Amino acid sequence: MQNDELVTNGPCWVELATTDAAAATAFYTGLFGWQAAADQRPEAGGYTMLTQVQGPVAALVPQHREGQPPAWTVSFLVENADATAARITEAGGKVLVQPMDVFALGRFAVAADPSGAVFALWQAGEFGGSAVLSKPNSLGWVELHTRDVAACTVFYPEVFGWSCSPGEHYTQWGLAGRDFGGMARMDDSYPAEVPAHWLPYFAVADVDAIVNKASGHGAERVMGPTDVPDGPRIAVLRDRQGAAFGVYLAGTEG
Repeated sequence: MQNDELVTNGPCWVELATTDAAAATAFYTGLFGWQAAADQRPEAGGYTMLTQVQGPVAALVPQHREGQPPAWTVSFLVENADATAARITEAGGKVLVQPMDVFALGRFAVAADPSGAVFALWQAGEFGGSAVLSKPNSLGWVELHTRDVAACTVFYPEVFGWSCSPGEHYTQWGLAGRDFGGMARMDDSYPAEVPAHWLPYFAVADVDAIVNKASGHGAERVMGPTDVPDGPRIAVLRDRQGAAFGVYLAGTEG
């Protein structure tokens, strides 16, 4: 992520819905050195904030819908969640959870693009999003995996005003001339049951060390570590509950 600060219409937060909150908390705090603090209010539903010294960087929440696969969800910072939700519908997406207030922290909604990839909107109140971006053990790149590149190439710029820089095999998303994410086409190598999805990448100081550490704690290596031509060293992992995430070498974005 070339952006190292929160930008309107850019990624601002990630949260993990998991079938085993205790195990996932232990895994990610051990892997990234995060601290965990669960919200004790009953109405918070077991929401756990994951933090670095600088402040919050991610969150974890137990799943409340049976059959929902464990997954990370990427949130995008918007000025007006209701207006953005309306644009999503007009552009051919679906609003899955209508905009709603989250205490005094902000306003939240969940949506899906025309290919079915789910993402969230966040309108900041008292809480703006991640305290740090693109530094070791914080959110870095965000990547859309979809079978309908053409539809998504139209949808996201229409909803969020992103720039789109297509390549032969990969498209990069940007804001104000700075790229923050990409889009990859899902080919036959993806099992048919895997839906379109957003994949968060966390910046790390040593990709190989993180992969080895994660593997030692039961994570599955999905890809890598590998060096991307003219890009960073990356890897993709799946935690023990099945949620996928990526890591990349901090400071080598773009």
